[in-house]
Amino acid sequence: MSAAGWFTVLVLLVGVERVAELVLSTRNAAWSMAQGGREYGLGHFPAMVVLHTALLFGALAEVWLADRPFVPWLGWPMLAIVVASQALRWWCIGTLGRRWNTRIIIVPGLPLVGGGPYRFLRHPNYVAVVLEGVALPLVGTAWITALVFTVLNAALLTVRIRAEDRALALLPAAPAPSR
Repeated sequence: MSAAGWFTVLVLLVGVERVAELVLSTRNAAWSMAQGGREYGLGHFPAMVVLHTALLFGALAEVWLADRPFVPWLGWPMLAIVVASQALRWWCIGTLGRRWNTRIIIVPGLPLVGGGPYRFLRHPNYVAVVLEGVALPLVGTAWITALVFTVLNAALLTVRIRAEDRALALLPAAPAPSR
Protein backbone atom coordinates (compact mmCIF):
# COMPACT_ATOMS: atom_id res chain seq x y z
CA MET A 1 0.00 0.00 0.00
CA SER A 2 1.23 3.50 -0.76
CA ALA A 3 2.06 6.11 1.90
CA ALA A 4 -1.13 7.97 0.94
CA GLY A 5 -3.09 4.75 1.38
CA TRP A 6 -1.68 4.20 4.88
CA PHE A 7 -2.39 7.83 5.74
CA THR A 8 -5.98 7.35 4.55
CA VAL A 9 -6.31 4.35 6.88
CA LEU A 10 -5.02 6.47 9.77
CA VAL A 11 -7.46 9.31 9.05
CA LEU A 12 -10.33 6.82 8.72
CA LEU A 13 -9.40 5.32 12.10
CA VAL A 14 -9.44 8.80 13.63
CA GLY A 15 -12.82 9.35 11.95
CA VAL A 16 -14.16 6.12 13.50
CA GLU A 17 -12.85 7.30 16.87
CA ARG A 18 -14.72 10.60 16.35
CA VAL A 19 -17.95 8.72 15.66
CA ALA A 20 -17.44 6.75 18.90
CA GLU A 21 -16.93 10.07 20.70
CA LEU A 22 -20.14 11.48 19.22
CA VAL A 23 -22.15 8.44 20.31
CA LEU A 24 -20.78 8.72 23.83
CA SER A 25 -21.20 12.51 23.82
CA THR A 26 -24.85 12.25 22.79
CA ARG A 27 -25.57 9.73 25.55
CA ASN A 28 -23.72 11.80 28.15
CA ALA A 29 -25.36 15.06 27.06
CA ALA A 30 -28.78 13.44 27.45
CA TRP A 31 -27.82 12.31 30.95
CA SER A 32 -26.60 15.81 31.86
CA MET A 33 -29.79 17.42 30.58
CA ALA A 34 -31.88 14.88 32.51
CA GLN A 35 -30.00 15.97 35.65
CA GLY A 36 -31.07 19.58 35.04
CA GLY A 37 -28.05 20.55 32.97
CA ARG A 38 -27.95 23.81 31.06
CA GLU A 39 -26.06 24.29 27.81
CA TYR A 40 -23.76 27.24 27.15
CA GLY A 41 -21.77 28.41 24.13
CA LEU A 42 -24.23 27.29 21.48
CA GLY A 43 -23.14 29.90 18.95
CA HIS A 44 -19.67 28.54 18.23
CA PHE A 45 -20.52 24.82 18.27
CA PRO A 46 -21.50 24.51 14.56
CA ALA A 47 -18.21 26.16 13.54
CA MET A 48 -16.34 23.69 15.74
CA VAL A 49 -18.05 20.74 14.06
CA VAL A 50 -17.23 22.10 10.59
CA LEU A 51 -13.61 22.83 11.48
CA HIS A 52 -12.94 19.41 12.98
CA THR A 53 -14.58 17.67 10.04
CA ALA A 54 -12.58 19.84 7.65
CA LEU A 55 -9.36 18.77 9.39
CA LEU A 56 -9.93 15.15 8.36
CA PHE A 57 -11.08 15.90 4.82
CA GLY A 58 -8.47 18.62 4.30
CA ALA A 59 -5.62 16.37 5.37
CA LEU A 60 -6.78 13.60 3.04
CA ALA A 61 -7.34 15.97 0.13
CA GLU A 62 -3.94 17.60 0.54
CA VAL A 63 -2.08 14.29 0.75
CA TRP A 64 -3.83 12.88 -2.32
CA LEU A 65 -4.16 15.99 -4.50
CA ALA A 66 -0.73 17.47 -3.76
CA ASP A 67 0.89 14.02 -3.81
CA ARG A 68 2.52 14.60 -0.43
CA PRO A 69 5.29 12.12 0.39
CA PHE A 70 5.74 10.37 3.72
CA VAL A 71 8.78 11.95 5.36
CA PRO A 72 9.95 9.55 8.09
CA TRP A 73 11.75 12.12 10.30
CA LEU A 74 8.48 14.10 10.43
CA GLY A 75 5.81 11.44 10.03
CA TRP A 76 6.86 9.01 12.76
CA PRO A 77 7.15 11.60 15.57
CA MET A 78 3.84 13.15 14.45
CA LEU A 79 2.19 9.72 14.57
CA ALA A 80 3.46 9.32 18.14
CA ILE A 81 1.92 12.70 19.00
CA VAL A 82 -1.39 11.66 17.39
CA VAL A 83 -1.44 8.51 19.55
CA ALA A 84 -0.49 10.52 22.67
CA SER A 85 -3.22 13.07 21.95
CA GLN A 86 -5.78 10.26 21.69
CA ALA A 87 -4.57 8.84 25.01
CA LEU A 88 -4.90 12.27 26.65
CA ARG A 89 -8.37 12.75 25.14
CA TRP A 90 -9.59 9.40 26.47
CA TRP A 91 -8.02 10.11 29.86
CA CYS A 92 -10.14 13.27 29.93
CA ILE A 93 -13.24 11.34 28.87
CA GLY A 94 -12.64 8.67 31.49
CA THR A 95 -12.02 11.24 34.21
CA LEU A 96 -15.17 13.22 33.46
CA GLY A 97 -17.30 10.08 33.03
CA ARG A 98 -20.95 10.87 32.29
CA ARG A 99 -20.18 14.58 32.47
CA TRP A 100 -18.01 14.49 29.33
CA ASN A 101 -19.55 15.58 26.04
CA THR A 102 -18.63 17.78 23.10
CA ARG A 103 -20.89 20.58 24.26
CA ILE A 104 -20.69 22.86 27.28
CA ILE A 105 -23.35 21.51 29.62
CA ILE A 106 -23.25 22.42 33.29
CA VAL A 107 -25.17 20.29 35.79
CA PRO A 108 -26.09 22.41 38.82
CA GLY A 109 -24.66 21.19 42.10
CA LEU A 110 -21.92 19.03 40.64
CA PRO A 111 -18.44 20.29 41.56
CA LEU A 112 -15.62 20.93 39.13
CA VAL A 113 -13.62 17.81 38.37
CA GLY A 114 -10.14 18.09 39.82
CA GLY A 115 -8.74 14.60 39.20
CA GLY A 116 -6.98 12.91 36.31
CA PRO A 117 -5.42 15.35 33.86
CA TYR A 118 -7.51 18.15 35.39
CA ARG A 119 -5.12 18.08 38.37
CA PHE A 120 -2.44 19.45 36.05
CA LEU A 121 -4.30 21.46 33.40
CA ARG A 122 -7.53 23.42 33.33
CA HIS A 123 -8.44 22.30 29.79
CA PRO A 124 -6.44 19.15 28.97
CA ASN A 125 -8.82 18.04 26.21
CA TYR A 126 -7.99 21.19 24.26
CA VAL A 127 -4.30 20.37 24.56
CA ALA A 128 -5.15 17.06 22.88
CA VAL A 129 -7.12 18.87 20.17
CA VAL A 130 -4.27 21.29 19.43
CA LEU A 131 -1.66 18.53 19.32
CA GLU A 132 -3.77 16.34 17.07
CA GLY A 133 -4.66 19.25 14.79
CA VAL A 134 -0.99 19.87 14.09
CA ALA A 135 0.27 16.29 14.17
CA LEU A 136 -2.36 14.36 12.20
CA PRO A 137 -1.92 16.28 8.94
CA LEU A 138 1.87 16.31 9.37
CA VAL A 139 1.97 12.50 9.51
CA GLY A 140 1.19 12.79 5.80
CA THR A 141 3.17 16.02 5.30
CA ALA A 142 -0.08 17.98 4.83
CA TRP A 143 1.45 21.17 6.17
CA ILE A 144 -1.13 23.51 4.63
CA THR A 145 -3.95 21.70 6.44
CA ALA A 146 -1.96 21.73 9.69
CA LEU A 147 -1.32 25.47 9.38
CA VAL A 148 -4.86 26.46 8.40
CA PHE A 149 -6.43 24.26 11.07
CA THR A 150 -4.07 25.58 13.74
CA VAL A 151 -4.85 29.24 12.97
CA LEU A 152 -8.62 28.72 12.75
CA ASN A 153 -8.64 26.44 15.78
CA ALA A 154 -6.74 29.03 17.85
CA ALA A 155 -9.45 31.59 17.10
CA LEU A 156 -12.21 29.08 17.84
CA LEU A 157 -10.61 27.87 21.06
CA THR A 158 -10.35 31.45 22.28
CA VAL A 159 -14.14 31.71 22.04
CA ARG A 160 -14.74 28.17 23.31
CA ILE A 161 -12.52 28.41 26.39
CA ARG A 162 -13.98 31.78 27.38
CA ALA A 163 -17.51 30.33 27.11
CA GLU A 164 -16.51 27.22 29.03
CA ASP A 165 -14.73 29.17 31.77
CA ARG A 166 -17.80 31.39 32.26
CA ALA A 167 -19.99 28.29 32.56
CA LEU A 168 -17.57 26.43 34.84
CA ALA A 169 -17.43 29.44 37.17
CA LEU A 170 -21.02 28.57 38.11
CA LEU A 171 -19.91 25.26 39.66
CA PRO A 172 -18.62 24.71 43.19
CA ALA A 173 -14.86 24.18 43.51
CA ALA A 174 -13.44 20.70 42.98
CA PRO A 175 -12.93 18.68 46.14
CA ALA A 176 -9.32 18.52 47.29
CA PRO A 177 -7.57 15.36 46.07
CA SER A 178 -7.08 12.76 48.80
CA ARG A 179 -3.53 11.89 49.64
